[in-house]
Amino acid sequence: MKHKPPSEPDEEQLVRRTARGDRAAFEELYRRTSPWLAVRLRRRCADEQIVAEVMQETYLAVWRAAGSFAGAAAGGSAVGWVWTIAARRLVDAFRRRAHHAQPPPEVYTPELAPAAEEEALAGAVGDSVGDALRTLAPELRQVLQSMVLDGLSVRETAVLLGLPEGTVKTRARRARIAMREALS
Repeated sequence: MKHKPPSEPDEEQLVRRTARGDRAAFEELYRRTSPWLAVRLRRRCADEQIVAEVMQETYLAVWRAAGSFAGAAAGGSAVGWVWTIAARRLVDAFRRRAHHAQPPPEVYTPELAPAAEEEALAGAVGDSVGDALRTLAPELRQVLQSMVLDGLSVRETAVLLGLPEGTVKTRARRARIAMREALS
């Protein structure tokens, strides 16, 4: 995402203005966050219809729930809050699809270049932790990313990745052990 000029409101201010019914602030928040959010959702779901539905549901929820955003005071960011809403909506979409007995949509697993959130995490957590993250097998990194970065539960991670809950728990444990060994 682009950095804003100093005179423009940040995303947290836009959410707060949206909570007061400021449509222009909501539109600006959408303009800034929707391209990034769509890319992130597409990395987890190959079905464009589901991605479009999740985008719509996410921004409807943002409009309706902007007043509940706790913000930096609670250690959160506006962009993180929007992603959490989207990730949960994606899990709900996967559950609806499973409920209707359709096969689960494909989840993208190959990565040709590191994802922005992985680069940001590696940069934010320091060289040794970043190096340890990069040495994890992709399937372990996916589980760690969903549970730690995205803040999803074991059940939500299982639905998102199309895995049994036991597999998610096993991979999370293996990821923690591998991280511990890499950092010792």
